[in-house]
Amino acid sequence: MTERTSSYAVFLFPQALEALGEPIKPYLIDGAGGAHIVCAEVDTSGPLFGMTLQGKDQEGMPSELEIMLPHAMVRLVMSVHSEHGFGFKPTLA
Repeated sequence: MTERTSSYAVFLFPQALEALGEPIKPYLIDGAGGAHIVCAEVDTSGPLFGMTLQGKDQEGMPSELEIMLPHAMVRLVMSVHSEHGFGFKPTLA
């Protein structure tokens, strides 16, 4: 049995990163394509572009963070898919 997971890499325009400043920096990941935000969900249907990020709170419990910003700040959204196997790991004798 496999579990399919997906996430999104959201790239912002350099001017957007400059305008958002320090508050956005903890959520940026540097990669080959440049700094981006990895999120579990995106919502492009409203007046603002919504991103839902998965994380853990100070006690280590799962938590969600939603970031909303103007659509004009978003340069590119990439959908990332992966499949993870689920089951028993073979043991070597």
